[in-house]
Amino acid sequence: MNPKYGSFKERLKDKYEGPYSATDIIIRYNDGQKDGIVLIERKYPPFGLAWPGGIAEKMHLYENAIKEAKEETGLDVILDNINCPLCVLSDPQQDPRAFISSTTYTGVGYGILKPHQDEDAKSARIFTLDKLAQLYSQEKQWAFPNHHRNILEIYLEKVGYNGR
Repeated sequence: MNPKYGSFKERLKDKYEGPYSATDIIIRYNDGQKDGIVLIERKYPPFGLAWPGGIAEKMHLYENAIKEAKEETGLDVILDNINCPLCVLSDPQQDPRAFISSTTYTGVGYGILKPHQDEDAKSARIFTLDKLAQLYSQEKQWAFPNHHRNILEIYLEKVGYNGR
C-alpha cells in the first residue's frame, strides 16, 4: 500500500474518478388494461424519461436493480436472469453528473404502478414497444439520451422488434 494512504478506501476517495456503478432495469408490465415497458419521469435533473435505476449500493447488482425498481415504480420485480444482464455500458459521457457505468437487467413487474414519493421518479408509465420505438428518435424526451437510447436499441434487437 502506498504510505500516503492508510487504506485502499482512502486512496479511492482521494484519487478515484469513476466509473461508479449503477443499475438500470427494463420492466415488462401489464396493469390489466395495457401491456408494455415501464419508464419513469425523473423528478430531479437531468429531467426526462428514464429506465428505473440508480447508483449501486452495498449489495449484489441484481438486488440493487430490484430495490430501485420497487422504489421508483412501486412494483415487485422478478428478473429474467440475475447472472446475465441485458448489457453493461460505460461511456464516460453517458451521465452528465459523473462517470457512471450501468448494468441493465430485464424482468417482469407485479403490483400497482406507483412510485414512492421520496424517490427520484415523478411518475411511472407503461409504454408499448411501438411507442418506445417512436421515442427512440426523440432525444429531448430522455433524461440520459445516448445512454438510455442505447439500452432501448439493445433491448429491441434482443426481443426481435422490427417495427409496426
